[in-house]
Amino acid sequence: MTDAPIRLLLADDQSLVRGALAALLEMEDDLVVVAQVARGDEVVGAARSARADVALLDVEMPGIDGIEAAAALHRELPSCRSLVVTTFGRPGYVRRALDAGASGFVVKDTPAEQLADAVRRVHRGLRVIDPDLAVESLVVGESPLTDRECDVLRAARDGGTVADLAAATHLSEGTVRNYLSAAMGKTYARTRAEAVRIAQDNGWL
Repeated sequence: MTDAPIRLLLADDQSLVRGALAALLEMEDDLVVVAQVARGDEVVGAARSARADVALLDVEMPGIDGIEAAAALHRELPSCRSLVVTTFGRPGYVRRALDAGASGFVVKDTPAEQLADAVRRVHRGLRVIDPDLAVESLVVGESPLTDRECDVLRAARDGGTVADLAAATHLSEGTVRNYLSAAMGKTYARTRAEAVRIAQDNGWL
């Protein structure tokens, strides 16, 4: 009697990417794609319905992002392990994903054989991290930003006045200014736009 195939859920907001991943992974005899979703907030429900063993999660998705989806899976459906597979190989994302309960983190240009092997290892309870990103995340270190500073920088991504940011974050304008100033100091940025860019490039947001 052969072992049952590993049941996979694919979460990516780009249908072409999902289709390509599904085609690659289903060439393996021991892997089967049982669900595909385009939104992060659909991951847990789809994984539960399809009885997925491993969820492959993109980082940037509507609803909630892949790191939040990994946290939700870890909390609500721990039998389904998560592997973040993303274009955005930012070192801060690796640390945030692992802290959220993800079992692995690889980039989308990982060769098909290595990706399939990563899925198998995650399914066995091992951790898999792209080696280059692992080194880079150690070099960059942990995010210096507090959760509130991150909230304010996320709100500042689309521009807007301090009053706009205060309304978006439910904080006073003075508090928003303080958080922006602190975030700029910690990222060595001259402007809040530069602080946002530095934080995004390092995967801290």
